[in-house]
Amino acid sequence: MLGRLLILLYGIASYALFFATFLYAIGFIGNLWVPKSIDALPGVPLWQALLTNLGLLGLFAVQHSVMARPAFKRWWTRIVPEPAERSTYVLLSSLALIALFVYWQPMGGVVWNVESPLARGLIHGVYALGWALILLSTFLINHFDLFGLRQVWLHARGVPYQPLRFGTPWLYRYVRHPLYVGWLLAFWATPGMTITHLLFALATSAYILVAIRFEERDLMAAHPEYAGYRREVPMLVPRFGRRDTTVAGSPAQSAT
Repeated sequence: MLGRLLILLYGIASYALFFATFLYAIGFIGNLWVPKSIDALPGVPLWQALLTNLGLLGLFAVQHSVMARPAFKRWWTRIVPEPAERSTYVLLSSLALIALFVYWQPMGGVVWNVESPLARGLIHGVYALGWALILLSTFLINHFDLFGLRQVWLHARGVPYQPLRFGTPWLYRYVRHPLYVGWLLAFWATPGMTITHLLFALATSAYILVAIRFEERDLMAAHPEYAGYRREVPMLVPRFGRRDTTVAGSPAQSAT
């Protein structure tokens, strides 16, 4: 009983750290409220900043993708209790992001700067829409399962974990990855694009496109019906005016 309680508390703590990191990311990328943002004043030579930032982005990409693969999970759960596997993934992802926030090195340089108050307001609106879309998409595919709370809660109650069934709720009927659409909006919607921000946006966008390939391979292995869904529904850009041919039901969990 004590072991189950400790795993539950571990899952809650991991989720709390994730949510704090998520909120900080909004300020970090948008240059809002936080003590150090993506476009703070440069403090080291350009070459050093570039190498540091690429290393931080690479660290997050490797951690985030390797730990999401089924083969790694099978090995990892020999060490970490299976109910805590997802919470551990969330915890380490959050720590990788915190390292990025702390050690990120701004490089300066202006790529574009929108001066019109109306245009700036619209861009900020798109930025907010991106973060709202990210959060909404997680709830559509079961927010609490995605971030490990469902697993530790079921374990605490002594209820066996059952994976989520495949389904296509709301936004998932128009694009296969609305969560990633939200990330892309958040990464690119800025009225003042610097070289630093451009590096971040390009690297994270490239990571998303690569990650989708691995994620969809895992989803097709776990859900045979995903192949048909993949043929019918676009990846990131919706096609309006088409009759919905997807199957409604419980959400399909992202592998990332």
